[in-house]
Amino acid sequence: MKFSDTAVQTRFDTPLGSMLAAATDVGLCGLWFDAQKHLPDIAHWPTEPTHPVLRQTEAAMLAYFGGDMADFQVPLDLRGGTAFQQAVWQALLRIPSGATTTYGALSHGLGRPSAVRAVAGAVGRNPVSVIVPCHRVLGSDGSLTGYAGGLERKTALLQREATRQALLL
Repeated sequence: MKFSDTAVQTRFDTPLGSMLAAATDVGLCGLWFDAQKHLPDIAHWPTEPTHPVLRQTEAAMLAYFGGDMADFQVPLDLRGGTAFQQAVWQALLRIPSGATTTYGALSHGLGRPSAVRAVAGAVGRNPVSVIVPCHRVLGSDGSLTGYAGGLERKTALLQREATRQALLL
């Protein structure tokens, strides 16, 4: 991944641990849990908690964890990924809250049925946790497979969304 040299960052706490958010003038370019896999080197990004996108992200995440919302309206800047990664991340955005899919279904939906491993790699490199819902992707047998933020967080996110969905029915 290539991140913009103009990215700024902030941290905030959630029920699943501290998160680091990064944004450019285009939108949110990163959202990671502490100790998450594939966390970029952020040492050169200035801390700017008053950046409008970062404030909007923190508010959206707190609302999400508070059970008040399922869809995010935060502008995204996903330009740091390859064209293929960006296509996978856009497909993730179409998975509704409370629903899940499989890596195979994603690869079929992208017109690349034999690219399951490449799709899984792009899902794993998703730079915007929760908002770009990579946690909604399961193994072909419905099992919980890898999650860069940890399987315990993936489980908690899916349970939170299933509970919210059940309350809406």
